[in-house]
Amino acid sequence: MTDFDDLVGRVVTRARTDSGELPPPVGAEEIAAAEAALGLTLPPLLARLYREVGNGGFGPDYRLFPLAGEGRTAVGLYHLELAGCADSTRPHWPAGVLPILDWGCGMYAAVDCTDDAGPVLLFEPNPVDSDDNWKDAWFLDSGSLAEWLEKWLSGTGWFEEDSYEKGDPEEPQPWPPAAARLTAAQPAAAQPAAARPAGARG
Repeated sequence: MTDFDDLVGRVVTRARTDSGELPPPVGAEEIAAAEAALGLTLPPLLARLYREVGNGGFGPDYRLFPLAGEGRTAVGLYHLELAGCADSTRPHWPAGVLPILDWGCGMYAAVDCTDDAGPVLLFEPNPVDSDDNWKDAWFLDSGSLAEWLEKWLSGTGWFEEDSYEKGDPEEPQPWPPAAARLTAAQPAAAQPAAARPAGARG
């Protein structure tokens, strides 16, 4: 299992420098309650951030959402995005992808919770010209949450204002699984018969 002690320690130091007083971290029971509400298991590093750094309020730009609690939270926004897909034959948001940060202008950073490494995705809906093209709104920002945090800590992420002074930052690339993951998120009645679980009825 990957040891994130050094990385989490550096995140704590940076978070306290940037944010001053942070929201208190959440406990194991709150993590378990959030996972039950989401129907997901948080990638280990993401769970540690909420347990050991704070309940949001740190990270790049507008900073991470609280996991749960009052106001805009990762749990609440996940349910909101999936609810927006419930009656759509062209869902825009894949199951298992948790929004963690608002970049503004409708864009989110999100973590793919179906992978323990926690790949970080960029949801950028602005160039999408029709509901048939939601796959074009999804980009792979970093192959893991650890990699994404390292970019933030080193000031080399595309989202850092002075990153271009340090070289050419790695730009998010189209997320190859987007089409398949969005198809899987369609309501069962809207999926082709061959895509439904065995024995399912339309």
